[in-house]
Amino acid sequence: MVLNKKYFYVYFLLFFTSYIFSQELEVIAKDSIQVKSLDEVIITATRTIRQLSSLPLPAQIITKKDIKRSNSIRLNDILNEQTGLITVPDFGGGEGIQLQGLDSQYTLILLDGVPLVGRSAGTLDLSRITVGNIKQIEVVKGASSSLYGSEALAGVINIITETPKNGFHGNVNYRIGTFNTNDISTTINYKKQKLGVSTFFNRYSSNGYDLNKTDTLKTVDPFRNFTVNTKVTYDFNDATNLFISGKYYTQNQDYIASTTLEGESDINEWNTHLKLSHTHSKRWSSYFEFYATRYKAKSYLDNQDGSRSSDSFYNQLLIRPEFRVTFNPNDKNAFIGGVGFNHETLDRTSFSLQPKFNSPYLYLQYDGNLTEKLNVIAGARFDSHNKYESQFSPKAAIRYEINDKIAVKGSLGYGFKAPDFRQLYFAFTNATVGYTVLGYNAVSTAIPELEAQGQIANIIVAISEFEDALKPENSVSTNIGVDFKISSELKFGLNLFKNNINDLIDTRIVANKTNGQNVFSYYNVNKVYTQGLEFNTRWKPTNQLKISGGYQLLFAKDTDTENAFEDGDVFARENPSSPSFQLKKSDYFGLYNRSRHMANLKLFYAIPKWHMDTNIRGTYRSKYGILDSNGNSYLDAYDDFVDGYTIIDFALNKTFYNNYQLGYGIDNLFDFTDTQNISNIAGRIIYAKLNIQF
Repeated sequence: MVLNKKYFYVYFLLFFTSYIFSQELEVIAKDSIQVKSLDEVIITATRTIRQLSSLPLPAQIITKKDIKRSNSIRLNDILNEQTGLITVPDFGGGEGIQLQGLDSQYTLILLDGVPLVGRSAGTLDLSRITVGNIKQIEVVKGASSSLYGSEALAGVINIITETPKNGFHGNVNYRIGTFNTNDISTTINYKKQKLGVSTFFNRYSSNGYDLNKTDTLKTVDPFRNFTVNTKVTYDFNDATNLFISGKYYTQNQDYIASTTLEGESDINEWNTHLKLSHTHSKRWSSYFEFYATRYKAKSYLDNQDGSRSSDSFYNQLLIRPEFRVTFNPNDKNAFIGGVGFNHETLDRTSFSLQPKFNSPYLYLQYDGNLTEKLNVIAGARFDSHNKYESQFSPKAAIRYEINDKIAVKGSLGYGFKAPDFRQLYFAFTNATVGYTVLGYNAVSTAIPELEAQGQIANIIVAISEFEDALKPENSVSTNIGVDFKISSELKFGLNLFKNNINDLIDTRIVANKTNGQNVFSYYNVNKVYTQGLEFNTRWKPTNQLKISGGYQLLFAKDTDTENAFEDGDVFARENPSSPSFQLKKSDYFGLYNRSRHMANLKLFYAIPKWHMDTNIRGTYRSKYGILDSNGNSYLDAYDDFVDGYTIIDFALNKTFYNNYQLGYGIDNLFDFTDTQNISNIAGRIIYAKLNIQF
């Protein structure tokens, strides 16, 4: 931790030096000619256009301007710098998002309001998403199943991309950096009268990197990927509009498993999105939306002699039509209602069959200003399903302005996550070790087959226990916050949150095999909670300087484990040779891979007369545990922890002749790495960037 403190001292020294320098450069009086920033608008929280500052829900917006100035190129880079968010690596090198202490499988990721698919063990890899054509990113925290259904148990992240704008223009952007990382993108935009067309292209490649020099394998193997996104808009008249979007993504990556096994992995993803909107009158409007997407992944490994060692594949399809109506009886009240249908299939390696999910749904929401100071949102959604029990997801939120400077708000919502295909239909046996993992619905047929083959020594859980359907995981989410607007330049926000999760799906041993290994399956058992607080602040003393920061305090624990510690049933040893001793409730640290403290601080500064802007951004994550090191099956104060760390990024951009911009930056300025525990932090990355507007 001494090293991390040093990072903080250097960071704050840079912070105050930059601030003093900015004040010496130019002192701007706060008079009537100073430009005031407009209130940001958000769509995701209510599925209607709302001012962020008046919203009763915990939400935030990441603007295109901040994305561009930070020189980031992938979505995970941006989200990692936001309060309450942290990207964590999965076993395949991808990165999922952890929100308010909940795993990535509980956060719904949307692209222009429709869901992305292709999750590996619950994780949707955010590094596959480029930020080159992003208009803004909206983050809504807390259970949002009342509008979005399954997977929105923790919240929603909506990536909103650019739409065609009037005229003909475009840009070319190129960035080169450490590890021979190359990112090139271009946008061509045309809109005249009724027709608008916009096309975006991105190519991203890297030689990968290696954090462990003691073996011949790389932490991340070399890869290259391409993204193409085209949007077409057509205005039939002032009341009727058509939107069509198509996106294609492909990636090829080396797949080196050992010195004797080498191969490749390929990903292909496409989606198409159509929306026809019509305004019937001043009070009534509606739209019809059709969305389809397919995600395909395949990989292989070959032996040294060229013979095939293994093949795997993953093929997921989602089709979703939806119809929605909006009714505004007056300027202070709005009703929205929608009905839709999800059809989803998945064909993948080690499945007992090719399952199909069919899920019709409907939702209704009221958003009203009961008085000038009081805003109320109330809504609910009903999801039916052909494979699990129906879900009813209500939510309510309220915001009250005490005065012009202080407002209080609170929300209470129900969220759920349906059992995924893997938890229901997986049928996998590890060829090397010999253990077996079965989906819940596969147990009743697979266990008798293994018995007939003489592979089962004894059954621990009766097959009859798998007759009922596996229940969706569900949560009650509570958020209570206060917004302080000291002035138009200085704002604070405080949010207290708690998520109570029930019917958590976990694995258990259902049978012992004759080879000494076990058969595992899934079941509803655990109850966990995450609770804490989030603090955000933004200070913009001049048009040139903006400082923002945030902090999260998090407690994430399993209820049954907490009771075991409280009852004195848990013991530990300080080392293998020392006697065991009883642990107290305060010794229980919580769930794995959760940090008690996370913080961020960002300084953006512009120098207009030099056509230059610069920024320095820092994030901190305190210690966390990833495994039980003292053998009692719990994470306690006497286990080994991953040390806390600080990452500091720096960027500088200079514009020439209005249309040309050069950028330079260093990510992870002090070259932090953890070769044993953290695979998604590659070390110091130095880059240069060129942007041309036309």
